[in-house]
Amino acid sequence: MPTNQTAEFPATWNQVVAFRLSRHHLLERAPANALAAVAGDMAGVQAQLLSAAQISLWSRVRDLHTANIERALSERVLVKAACMRQTQFIVPSEQLAIFVRGSARRAEKEIRWARGKGVPDRIIDAAIDAALGALDQPRTRPEIAEHVSRILGVQAQTIRGGGWGSRRKIAAVPVGEITFPVVDLLHLAAARGVVCSGPNRGNEPTFVRADAWIPKWQDVAKEQAEVSLLRRYLRAFGPATATDFALWTGMTLTEAREIWAHEQYGFMPVTVEGQAAEILRDVLAQAGFEQPLVRLLPYFDTFLLGHKERDHLVAREHQPHIYRAQGWIAPVVLVGGRVVAVWEQVREGNHLRVKVTKFESISPRIMSGIQEEAHNLSQFLGVPSVDIQMD
Repeated sequence: MPTNQTAEFPATWNQVVAFRLSRHHLLERAPANALAAVAGDMAGVQAQLLSAAQISLWSRVRDLHTANIERALSERVLVKAACMRQTQFIVPSEQLAIFVRGSARRAEKEIRWARGKGVPDRIIDAAIDAALGALDQPRTRPEIAEHVSRILGVQAQTIRGGGWGSRRKIAAVPVGEITFPVVDLLHLAAARGVVCSGPNRGNEPTFVRADAWIPKWQDVAKEQAEVSLLRRYLRAFGPATATDFALWTGMTLTEAREIWAHEQYGFMPVTVEGQAAEILRDVLAQAGFEQPLVRLLPYFDTFLLGHKERDHLVAREHQPHIYRAQGWIAPVVLVGGRVVAVWEQVREGNHLRVKVTKFESISPRIMSGIQEEAHNLSQFLGVPSVDIQMD
């Protein structure tokens, strides 16, 4: 297996931060017509909350309106799908196969789990085939449950759940001795096929196979997708390690190392003030910035989720304020690649109230930057006035 014999390149944290901020379009916002390219450059926009995903894009794209994002989704330029960590992301539709196929080893965990619970492979395979067969057009979760249950010859179920402590009733399908919520059944299917979100039907989301939804759909073999995904990851989050890649994708470390080793000949070893990592060759040389810029990043912003260790982002004692229970990632004030505060917003009619809780003293220049960003956010959200409260 090829190995990298290149001497280590010494880099500073300022170079690394500048590179990452640049790749995420957080040094300078991109034009609105580059919306899809930005989503690809940042290796996907995490989208458990669509409103948060919209703000993630606003923080990187100038003169953006929510209508631009909605249009890109309706015209299928952008698409939402479960990708890394089986979490919802918005990605360019032409790259969807890379993101889903490239992270499918995480979905294979679901199959191994079902197998470990005693579900025979033939039943797992039948359930996956039935799920993928049902998605020849956009269908809601109850419709998927009915379709799959009918094919499997079982009775569709409803169970209580839905994540984050929810106890609402959700559609489910018996698969052997396990009753799978439809969302978990779709996670199984992601190990074999490419599924994305269709248009909402009222408040109910729909799901559909990519080949039945995306114009000029081009699939990608799993092995090719894994390599492409790794390179996209490093272009957005490098320098990094296989451990970081495993965390970001949701793969096991063994799986991440296997993919990493296949491409390592194209990597350059880097030491960042004593810490060893790797990056695609020669990408740090041009990285730099003159002064730190202020950005308001929303819940679950992907910039905060690319690495296992987070000391480069925020002091360890403040991390629990950001990386919270049940996987919640708080909105943050980012200054030159470092988190200096968390923030929250409340919309009250035609007024937006932004509360900032700082971790350290904030200079007048940074305060002015926060005010400017909050004003721009209110315009993006279509709210005429904004008030900032500092704690």
